[in-house]
Amino acid sequence: MTTAPTTPTTPSAPAAPSAGGARPWAGKRRVLASAFVGTTIEWYDYYLYGTAAALVFNGQFFPDASPLAGTIASFATLAVGVVVRPLGGVVAGHLGDRVGRKSLLVASLLLMGVASTLIGLLPTFAQVGWWAVAGLVTLRVLQGLSAGAEWGGSALLSVEHAPARHRGFFGSFTQVGSAAGMLLASGSFFVVQHVLTAEQFAAFGWRLPFLASAALVAVGLWIRLGVQDAPEFTALKDAGEVERAPLRVLLRDHRRVLVVTIGLRLAQNAVYYLITVYLLSYLTSERGDSEAGVTAVMIGSAVGLATGPFWGWLSDRVGRKPVTVGGVVAIGVFGWVLFAFADAGPLVLLPLVVILGMNLAHDAVYGPQAAWFAEQFPVQVRFSGVTVAYQVATVLAGGFMPMIAALLLAAGGGRPWLIAGYLSLLSVVSLAACLAAADPAGVRARAERAARRAEPALTPEGAL
Repeated sequence: MTTAPTTPTTPSAPAAPSAGGARPWAGKRRVLASAFVGTTIEWYDYYLYGTAAALVFNGQFFPDASPLAGTIASFATLAVGVVVRPLGGVVAGHLGDRVGRKSLLVASLLLMGVASTLIGLLPTFAQVGWWAVAGLVTLRVLQGLSAGAEWGGSALLSVEHAPARHRGFFGSFTQVGSAAGMLLASGSFFVVQHVLTAEQFAAFGWRLPFLASAALVAVGLWIRLGVQDAPEFTALKDAGEVERAPLRVLLRDHRRVLVVTIGLRLAQNAVYYLITVYLLSYLTSERGDSEAGVTAVMIGSAVGLATGPFWGWLSDRVGRKPVTVGGVVAIGVFGWVLFAFADAGPLVLLPLVVILGMNLAHDAVYGPQAAWFAEQFPVQVRFSGVTVAYQVATVLAGGFMPMIAALLLAAGGGRPWLIAGYLSLLSVVSLAACLAAADPAGVRARAERAARRAEPALTPEGAL
């Protein structure tokens, strides 16, 4: 059965299962654990590839290329996984809006775990030639399809289970999973690099973090199999009112909202890839240090375990828009600060710079993002809407960012200012999207403040 289309200019916020009491997390611990642990494992696998692409893949799979060509080729295989993410998102959105969020999350975790484990077993170029590159690209495609399905399902499962006044906080657990996944990925490489010699790391050590994926996925599956879809979607499905073609309805009735939501993510995703992937390569080539960047990213990811929920919580109190606007403006400035420091600053202080970019600027946008994206679309097309918007923005500004940065560095004569200017340009686009997006949480927060101001002052005579 197909429902009547809703107007694209009036987004539907997720219905709350309760009005939100003193303990909004009561009965929701497994949902939050699923959002956090499952997403952590999923992004651990995905980010492993980015770290390996920056540190070892150019030598393992493109040894005959020049240093610049090998780096670009390595980052190009990273981008391949990003390019296919919208395809995974489209398929997952269609099934997620028809079948349910949980089923897609279980499938995506399995696919990511298998692909990552096989990367750890993949022969190198020196062993099998171009077959190694073909295998690497194929497995990266599978990772991309899995990642395309992951975020939307996890975000909606947490937000749709959340009480009305705590959607930003609940949704941030999906976002924190990304930081935790990066922490695990960078931390695993950090440990392996310090336990093994450089020769051992190049020979087999880089494979160990990928092989560990199999055990982690088993834990994630155990948690996710115990979670059910939210009552809002279950009621829609039981009534037979799911859309037969949610993507078609999305593109027909919600185009403006979709474009705005894509814009909300551009600057955030670009700065994340710039810090966590390209910076590692830049410091290796410009400063001869392959460890300072990994250490700084690991510290920033650890701090993100606290700052992600903080920004999500703050967006519940004051609205998504003011929090996100502040983060986008900070991102626009941060690129200039980052490269000025990377060129001449003491690398011992690099973690402080990364914290400024990741935890104060990036996380102010990313923390509230799950809730704000979900609030833009009605439940009938919500999975399709948030997933397509998220993954298209990832292609436009994320996965290509390291490769674009490498090309801009060459175009700028070895100076990074074109990269910083490109990030500022993306921030302008995201700022325009912020100003155009609906903000139901902000409307509610302003109404609550107005109601409190309208309450008559309690006098001693009127006190109970």
